[in-house]
Amino acid sequence: MRMTLPQTPSFRLEGRRALITGASSGIGLGAAVALAEAGAAVTLVARHWAALETVRDAIRAQGGQAEALALDITDLAATAAAVAAAGPFDVMVNSAGMARHAPALDTTPEDYDTAMALNLRAAYFLTREVARGLIAAKRPGSLIHVSSQMGHVGGPDRAVYCANKHALEGMTKAMALEWAPHGIRVNTLCPTFIRTPWGEQTLKIPERRAWILSKIKLGRVGEIEDLMGPVVFLASDAAAMVTGTHLIVDGGWTAE
Repeated sequence: MRMTLPQTPSFRLEGRRALITGASSGIGLGAAVALAEAGAAVTLVARHWAALETVRDAIRAQGGQAEALALDITDLAATAAAVAAAGPFDVMVNSAGMARHAPALDTTPEDYDTAMALNLRAAYFLTREVARGLIAAKRPGSLIHVSSQMGHVGGPDRAVYCANKHALEGMTKAMALEWAPHGIRVNTLCPTFIRTPWGEQTLKIPERRAWILSKIKLGRVGEIEDLMGPVVFLASDAAAMVTGTHLIVDGGWTAE
């Protein structure tokens, strides 16, 4: 009797539309390229049109499907209108984020509010609008936030950053529970320090680089490519039973 073997679910994303914020550089750019390579039609979101146009054209030159949308997601009304007009999106990767690191005793209300406005408030309402479109269209989806290992541990000069990333993790769990009946999965991707233009600001400080490398058990800083496979996994049918949780890509930082 011939045995019937299980089949690996597909990592391919043909026929799906993906919205990626922070897509003009760094982790967001890597996510956009990865999803396009997997077959998704990607919509690239960031504030600056020229940078978005460059990324869009590069993805198209490789045979991918890409559109660009200049948008500041902290403008909640403009974001809701844009998502309603361009959606629904089967996949969302929210990679927009910022930090103003400082000792907790030196944190200004202005820096606190600016970081929270993008990293948490904008993330909350962006996710809501993407989910609203999916529910109205009766379509399942995968909504992914680029969080951080700092959403699970603490770090020097990072009280505000840790606060909004820990909150993002809780928000993700609650939304995952609420939207699971609609087939909408919500997860976070939690990288360690990644070599991006933003990350290099910390890595170029010798004592901070030494501290970082002492915590990453694999002995190196992360690269954008280290996150591209995990993004595709979370977006695809291969992660069909993964929701309300986090995928930590930290080289062993949080294992101890």
